[in-house]
Amino acid sequence: MIELTAKSPFDGMLPLTVGALSLSEVDTGAMTALSARKGQGEALASAFKQTHGVAWPRAGRATGREGCRALWFGHAHVLLMGPPAAPALAEWAALVDQSDAWAVARLEGTGVRDVLARLTPLDLREGQFKRGRTARSEVAHMPASITRIGAQSYQVMVFRAMVGTLVEEVQTAMQGVAARAGG
Repeated sequence: MIELTAKSPFDGMLPLTVGALSLSEVDTGAMTALSARKGQGEALASAFKQTHGVAWPRAGRATGREGCRALWFGHAHVLLMGPPAAPALAEWAALVDQSDAWAVARLEGTGVRDVLARLTPLDLREGQFKRGRTARSEVAHMPASITRIGAQSYQVMVFRAMVGTLVEEVQTAMQGVAARAGG
């Protein structure tokens, strides 16, 4: 009989350090997409806050912290990362497990915005993309989610099947930024 062994999305590829920059895998726990049923947005937001202790995020925002974070994930969609979504929320929303669909990495260090500027069209300037901001965009032409989680720290999510390309593209950008900083 064949035995299957679960592997992390970035198995053997991360962590990666280039100069003052690092790319590491994030184990988010469960990931659940929530979409409010018609006319149930306010009730869902209230129940979500009561159940998970974090606010329902507005467009372009993330709420919570590592271990229990909610990301705006598109019009009327939120991604809960950390605990499984409370089953009672199904009264107000469609709940879809996304745990095996996405791979999550943390990119951080001096020059992190310069790295991301080579990979995404987002305006990541300090005044435009503050901590707690999130966006669905692209990274090196791959559909992605980017969330600023610290002064020099971003969470980058891509579909699990695209992790090899993500690591390669980010590593190349990290090397370019490190080379430029060095001379």
